[in-house]
Amino acid sequence: MISTLAPTGTAPTSGMTDASRRRAMAKANRVVTFRIKRCDGPGKAAYWQDFKVTVPKNANVISCLQQIAANPVTADGKPTTPVVWDSGCLEEVCGACTMVINGKVRQSCSCLIDDYAPNDGDVMTLEPMSKFPVVRDLWVDRSRLFHNLKRVQAWVPIDGTYYLGAGPKESPASQATHYVLSTCMSCGCCLEACPQFNEIPDQGSKEANEAAWNKGFIGAHAISQARLFNAHETGKELKEERLDVLMGTGGVNDCGNAQNCVKVCPKHIPLTESIAVIGRQVTFHAIAKFFKG
Repeated sequence: MISTLAPTGTAPTSGMTDASRRRAMAKANRVVTFRIKRCDGPGKAAYWQDFKVTVPKNANVISCLQQIAANPVTADGKPTTPVVWDSGCLEEVCGACTMVINGKVRQSCSCLIDDYAPNDGDVMTLEPMSKFPVVRDLWVDRSRLFHNLKRVQAWVPIDGTYYLGAGPKESPASQATHYVLSTCMSCGCCLEACPQFNEIPDQGSKEANEAAWNKGFIGAHAISQARLFNAHETGKELKEERLDVLMGTGGVNDCGNAQNCVKVCPKHIPLTESIAVIGRQVTFHAIAKFFKG
């Protein structure tokens, strides 16, 4: 009888995916170097610092940043300020901890070190998103993202001053479609990966910034949320207003169809499908407006 057990001290890897194999073979309590792009404040020059962290198995990026914050000493032994980052739920729901990890934008709370640095001496690179202004270190200001959601009125218009009764019923099929769209957490991954969505320098005031943002591409997240609320029985009351925005400057026609957004979305939202659906709605809306005069 042939034994299928792995030798003592090793993990069985047959039949595993590449990710599972890396995790199984990752060494416990290995030393990993984190190369972090830092910035002391808005408008200040960026610089790099390296930190060595002893990493247990199944650790994520956030837990390693917490170690660095507790003992902010660089790899060459120099004391420094704690690294600043943004986070909230730590379970890939709030979208706050987005950063660029080894060149790919993703959530740092769900990024396991075993997948990227399984051995002693491995290096991981952490950078802030490049499409948003840096507040400090890995923390960016996502105000533009939320402003674009306001542009498409990504909400259901209801008067909360009195009871409206039961909401509209949906079929199981539409529920399945709409639920996936509703999982968007405004993390900014799709915008960071999009070649059409570019950084806009600070204009000096909130009003000037918003005017500049209105001229730029609105982004896949806002287009997908417009699709969601246009399909809602109550939300579709604002459908024409949403489509007016999306057929204007920075709207759906500015999408270059690179399809990077759908590749990096941590919630696997069919963003390219949403862009296609909204493109069709915008076309019919434009034709209707033309004949209405």
